[in-house]
This record gives sequence, C-alpha cells and structure tokens, in this order.
Amino acid sequence: MSFDISVPAVLVRLDHNPFHHGTLGAVRSLGRGGITVHAVIESLRSPVAASRYLHRGHPRPDRTSEAELHGLLLRIAEQLGTPAVLIPLDDLSAIAVARLRPRLAGRYLLPEQPSGLPERVADKVELAAICGTLGLPHPRTVVPGGPEEATRAARTLGLPVVAKWSRPWLLPEGSGLRGTVVVRSPREAGELFGRGAEAGSRLLLQELLPRGRDLDWFFHGYSGRDGTLLMGATGRKERSWPVGAGLTAVGRWLPNPAVERLAREVVAALGYRGIVDLDFRLDAATGAYHLLDFNPRPGAQFRLFTDASGMDVVRALHLDLTGRPVPPQIPAYGRTFVVENYALLSLLSSAGRGGPGRVEGRIRAAGTETAWFARDDPRPAYAMSVAWLRHAARGGARRRRPAPDSATPLVPR
Repeated sequence: MSFDISVPAVLVRLDHNPFHHGTLGAVRSLGRGGITVHAVIESLRSPVAASRYLHRGHPRPDRTSEAELHGLLLRIAEQLGTPAVLIPLDDLSAIAVARLRPRLAGRYLLPEQPSGLPERVADKVELAAICGTLGLPHPRTVVPGGPEEATRAARTLGLPVVAKWSRPWLLPEGSGLRGTVVVRSPREAGELFGRGAEAGSRLLLQELLPRGRDLDWFFHGYSGRDGTLLMGATGRKERSWPVGAGLTAVGRWLPNPAVERLAREVVAALGYRGIVDLDFRLDAATGAYHLLDFNPRPGAQFRLFTDASGMDVVRALHLDLTGRPVPPQIPAYGRTFVVENYALLSLLSSAGRGGPGRVEGRIRAAGTETAWFARDDPRPAYAMSVAWLRHAARGGARRRRPAPDSATPLVPR
C-alpha cells in the first residue's frame, strides 16, 4: 500500500477514558505508515501520549462544547498548514465532527455522511426504530414514559432486564450513571427512570438475551466514498470485561457469513460512509443474530482485523480519502487481539467464580496482537500499567463508600 504521507491525520476522542486502547491502535497504525499523527485526548499524561508514533497530543476541550472543539480543530489545522484526515474515535466525537463537517471543509478530509446519520445510529432508541424499519433482529425494547411504566415494562420483558440511556455520550462525568446496566427488580427500573433529567436522554428497557460462550460477535468495516464496503470482517468475543457482557478483552477473527450479511445490509440500507463497528448477539433459541449497537467510528479492538499486508480500517480510510486505492483484504482467520488489563481482570474474575479459563491458548495462538505492549513502542504499556494501578487504588477507595444506586453495571463507559 502507498500512503500519501504529506497528509497528516488528526484523531479526536472527547470521552474521558485514558485506557482507550483504540486510540493507541490508531496512532500506531498510521504512524508506522509514516503518517504524521496528532491526537485530541483527555490529557497529555494519558498513556497514548507516550507513544513514539504520536507527533503531538492536544488536550480535549469541554466534552459538551461543540464550539470549543471547532476552535481547537481550526487551530490544529492552522499549525499543520495542510488538509488532514480527521478520525473520531468515540460516539461523541463522531457526532460532533459530523455536525461540524461543513465548517471544516478545506481543512479536513472526512467521509460524506447522510445528514444526522451518526447521531441516529448511536442513539439506542433510534437504533431500535431503524432495526424495526429494516426488519433486522433486535431485542424487544420499551421506552417508558414514566416511572410506573418503567416498572411495568421490567415485569413484561422479564427480569433481569437491560436498561440503557439512549444517548450515553451525554452522561455527566462523575454522576455514577452508566450507559448500560442490568436491573433486577421493577423498583430499580422505576428509580433509574427518575434520573432521566440528570442523564440527559431517554431511558429504554430491553430484553436481556441469554448470555453464554461464543454468542457475542462484532463486525468492523470501511465504507468508501462511493458507498462500496471496501473492508469488512467478523470477530467473536472470546473474553469480555465485565465478564459476559462488557467490552472485548480477547477477540478472535473468525468467519461468520450471517453476521457479515446483516452488517452489509444495514450499512447499505442507511447509505453509511466511513468506519463502522457493529455488535451482535446470537439468540441460541432462534438462531437469529440481534444487532445490539451501531458505532459510527472504529471499535477499540479494530486492530484485530489487520491482514498480512498491515491493512486495517483506519489505514483504509486514510488511503481512500487521499485518493489512494484500498487493496483487497486478505482474511487472517484465527488472529487474536488481547487487551492485557481487561483480559487479566476477566480471567481472574472467571477463576474466582470457578469459571473456565479459555484465554491461555488464545493468547499463545499465532497472529496475536496485544493492545498495549509492542516491541517497537513499549512506553505506552508501562504508562498504562502505572495509571491502571492508580486507578485501581482510587476504585478501591470508592467501593468502600455507599453505591449511588443498586443497578448492576453491564459495560463501562
């Protein structure tokens, strides 16, 4: 592949998550290709700032201020003096960048999306409606209009039930609210509804599909400027954190024609452009794959789908937006991606519960990439380890205080 290294890349992540390994993956992927990489991140003390492949980090603005993000991006563009490829790495960034696209023209290269589409697909209520319109399998979902309706819906759907805030990117930091939780009683559902004003978006209650081994799958792809899906691959969660329902701690690249077909159908039907990350769960009782999440940006584990030539979705986007051909993807089935900190937590949690330890053989498998450690870029792994220990110590102190609510977290923000 031949990159236009005269075109830099600017990565944007507005969520406050110093352990977002996808940001490091994007920095390394582009930097190893000789591309100058800038990143808008939560702090210059973030582990990703230690990467040899990051040219410069820029502290993020107020996550709720689109105007501040616009100003920062204009200042970065002036420093660069040439148009750059702009890549959002979380939902909030993807939505904000899509809104700002007309005002960034000439300074940044971006996929041309249908108006408002990133916001629609990231909104959990809107996604349920989209699935209904397109006839895609989706868990039964209720959007209650009041606390009493929330308690009734919890009973109707069958406890325990999944509760989600439709726009989790609006959740205030430090509130204790999670984007997705499992509620185990009607009372919990009603109490959670009462925090809607604080959350900033609607609450939805969703049927909890049975969890189990080998049921959770994901799809990463890149839809080019003309709408052609230039890359697309499916992977299975081997381990997650929290166990059984959280983010991918260990993932494996495996063929799944049914998931790939559904992913291609929804991307084509919506006219989506750019990088996409979709989450599916198999309902073992019916054999149907349910679309759980549509993320309008790279998933944190996107480096799993790196083929023998080094191609991944982030590189595909840079090639396509700079007018370079995107080479055909060569599947590397069996390739494994391990997020060291979350994989360890998942393994320890399973062992503590007497669960099986399936991760060891996967980690030793050929074609394994770790999220943090890399021989050519070791410093971020060290920085992450130090920050993780500090985070764990603070978390231990918080756990000794009374919890703000009794709902069980399903996935971390």
